[in-house]
Amino acid sequence: MAKDSAKSDFQRAASAPPLPTHTVGFILFCLRRFRGLIVLMLLLETGQAVGSILVPYAIKALMDSVKEVQTNPELLWEVVKQPLLLLAGLNLAEILFSRASGAVLIIIGPRLRQRTTRLLYAYLQQHSPRYFGNHFAGSLAHRISETAVSVNHTTWSVLCDFWPIAVTFGVSVSLLFNVHAGLGGFVAGWVFLYVGISYWLATRCQPYAQDFAATRSLVNGKIVDAVTNMLNAKLFARLDYEREYLDDYLETEVKQGRRTFWYMERVRWFQFTAAAILKIGTIAYALLLWGGGEIGVGDFAMSTGLALLVIGDARNLTRRFLEFFEYVGNVANGVDVIVRPHEIVDTEGARPLNVTEGRLVFRDVCFGYEANRPIFQNLNVEIRPGERIGLVGFSGSGKSTFVSLILRNFEPQAGSILIDGQDIGLATQASLHAQVSLIPQDPSLFHRSLRENIAYGRPEASDEDIRLAAKLAHADEFIAAMPEAYDSLVGERGVKLSGGQRQRIAIARVMLKDAPILILDEATASLDSVTEKTIQENLDRVMGRKTVIAIAHRLSTIAHLDRILVFDKGRIVEDGSHASLLAQKGFYHRLWAMQAGGFLPEEQNAD
Repeated sequence: MAKDSAKSDFQRAASAPPLPTHTVGFILFCLRRFRGLIVLMLLLETGQAVGSILVPYAIKALMDSVKEVQTNPELLWEVVKQPLLLLAGLNLAEILFSRASGAVLIIIGPRLRQRTTRLLYAYLQQHSPRYFGNHFAGSLAHRISETAVSVNHTTWSVLCDFWPIAVTFGVSVSLLFNVHAGLGGFVAGWVFLYVGISYWLATRCQPYAQDFAATRSLVNGKIVDAVTNMLNAKLFARLDYEREYLDDYLETEVKQGRRTFWYMERVRWFQFTAAAILKIGTIAYALLLWGGGEIGVGDFAMSTGLALLVIGDARNLTRRFLEFFEYVGNVANGVDVIVRPHEIVDTEGARPLNVTEGRLVFRDVCFGYEANRPIFQNLNVEIRPGERIGLVGFSGSGKSTFVSLILRNFEPQAGSILIDGQDIGLATQASLHAQVSLIPQDPSLFHRSLRENIAYGRPEASDEDIRLAAKLAHADEFIAAMPEAYDSLVGERGVKLSGGQRQRIAIARVMLKDAPILILDEATASLDSVTEKTIQENLDRVMGRKTVIAIAHRLSTIAHLDRILVFDKGRIVEDGSHASLLAQKGFYHRLWAMQAGGFLPEEQNAD
């Protein structure tokens, strides 16, 4: 009952693919579209395996035929014609079946990897900002890639390794039973024990492989993080430290790798020992039977040939078992990290948010990042349509949390947030984000052209609209000076641009999007005072009757706004215009007096 309850509590975004949380179910889900081709591959692999394992039988028939014509050599061709044709036909069938199977694999392989990657990425997109804050971006990308590759390898292991080997074992044992029941029983018993022990050993290797996969993903994430922050390492003269820091993780990867490979080496000792037992045992037993006249020379030759083929496939089976469980471990690792419940999902029947005025209301909102550490308790505030609001307070007072709740990056534990009378918790997230624009303090750009970055919120925008937005954001001059102008690539996260240039592109992007609610988080903090004044005037003009919420540490940038909300420890302690708040000589007046160089200190100093 507990398991059923846990399954029913699994929260998944409606637009996310319904990926199973169990490894086998996940792999089968990815294979669903290729069922017909997979059945065809099974048939082709069966034909290839049968053609290969029947070759010793054709050789037996050939040797028996040669024995029959020892006294009449003139009849040699007539007698050996049929066994030779059988041998040629089996080799031809093996070639045709195996290459046809290879062709089908080429058709399925890239598509299967594409489908798995697409499914995982679509699911990953629906996770909350908290989830992405807890995981390295590089590690997540690595897990998607490794999981997609491992789904392919797992599938090929079953179709192209385990299934043909099973056919080989089955046909070999049947042929040997036909020669002599004792010989068939000996090989059948060996196969049964070998497969069982190999499988048991391989399953014990799975935790090693899974830990190794998790360590590789962690190390990959650390490398991406270090490369992303390479400039910081240089500026702080910490290159040696970063190498040593990475070495610790690389050493952990080495230890995990050795732990896994030493176990595999022990498995190979078993494999080689078991193969020797079968080889020597089969040949000795067949010699004994041949010496006693119980089997012919052709039977002896076939038994020896089959034993060698079985040994070859058995060795391959053990190796494939180990690789198979490594692949399964990689898939399990990826599924465990990515296919988790979504923290924030659209409610059933959620409707698009229709913003006509831009009235925003917090009604008895209670929220804490951790349930036992509340930030807001029964917070109530109303922002009227077209009102321009400033948020001020010391770091940790609740300003950014206030904005994050409007963007629905987090869900309040109680209460509701309304836009034009509509609870945003009952609206679709896509429609909410379409109606709200954010200019963050540290904007991040895609490694795409400047044109694509500016038009990201309105892809259908014309070149003229894009240039106008860039001009209003005071970005057109530096864009025109770049070698490829609007087609210039900006680098990963916009690293080819300065902080001020990135911020101007972010402002242009939001101006072009033209959403009715605008949130500014120190939107002009990276700009010089002259550029800031020009952009501020353009922003004021573009704002029109938009509802605007601005977070500021430089109080002069919000002094002209309609209202200022003063936050302290999760409460709004003062609310009013700049002039009225100064006249009250309260908390805001103290903040204004405490400004150092126009900026607030991080926290309140003790009196």
